[in-house]
Amino acid sequence: MENQELCFPELLNASCKKPTLHWTNAVLVNMLLSFISLITTVLNLLVIISVSHFRKLHTPTNSLLLSLAVSDFFVGLITMTGEIYMRTSCWYFGDLMCSLYNFVTYIITSSSVGIMVLISVDRYVAICDPMHYPTRVTERRAKLCAFCCWLYATLYSGTTLRDDLIYPGKYKNCHGICFAYPSSFAVTLDFVLSFIAPITVIVVLYMRVFVVAVSQARAMRSHITAVPVTVKAKKSELKAARTLGVLVVVFLMCFCPYYFISLLWGTLLNPVFASFIYYLVYFNSCMNPLIYALFYPWFRKSVKHIVTLQILQPGSSDANIL
Repeated sequence: MENQELCFPELLNASCKKPTLHWTNAVLVNMLLSFISLITTVLNLLVIISVSHFRKLHTPTNSLLLSLAVSDFFVGLITMTGEIYMRTSCWYFGDLMCSLYNFVTYIITSSSVGIMVLISVDRYVAICDPMHYPTRVTERRAKLCAFCCWLYATLYSGTTLRDDLIYPGKYKNCHGICFAYPSSFAVTLDFVLSFIAPITVIVVLYMRVFVVAVSQARAMRSHITAVPVTVKAKKSELKAARTLGVLVVVFLMCFCPYYFISLLWGTLLNPVFASFIYYLVYFNSCMNPLIYALFYPWFRKSVKHIVTLQILQPGSSDANIL
């Protein structure tokens, strides 16, 4: 019976034990996580197709949303799928694949944080310096910043997991599990660079955006008859700021508990509660496209075009869905 509970019975004491979950709980939890994974993948794929296909959506802000959707898409396709697999099975793909899986997961998480910072900067310039926004924030610059964000995430993740990538499986206690093993210094550095610094920037910028947005809203109500065209342009920017503000708030609600748990890694935590906190990070990737569907009419229109296959018609990319 002991051999049947081991991932690699032939290794005896060197093997990890198989995950032991009651079959009812395993089925229910895996069905729920699989559903969330599927929804996350499909919805973010719709965002990617929409922003990429329709030319009216080729704006600096949407370029950043596209980059965020790519990150969320990989969360649903790779990260969630891997977590579901490891909940019910041992890791049979070897140490190298485990290191690469953790490396990709770190890249996805780091890029999401970086893109959120870029979105906050974009809204800060649009609201606080609207006269220079069209010249300072262009679609080309937004794409370049998104690319640099992914490049930074790759280099940063490689540095954080350097030992694990160079010596796969060196620090694990038994065969059959897959965990990342960053050094204590890397964990501390990750907490500062991936949590403290970006969260501080996001909160400070959006507090400034909120103050300016309130003052502009009051000014527009008092001068609405004098400058109708300008007011309309400002209203669109303010609406975008509110929508992306919701996006940022949901991001903070999902990521902050995760980093607090990481900081308290050595303490005794309820395993169920800890799992809930970790899955909350993944659930954020599912929430983002739902926020688009709730606040952006263009996303609902573009989904209708995609589902009905109207995007296959000639000239569909020039359709006015705004």
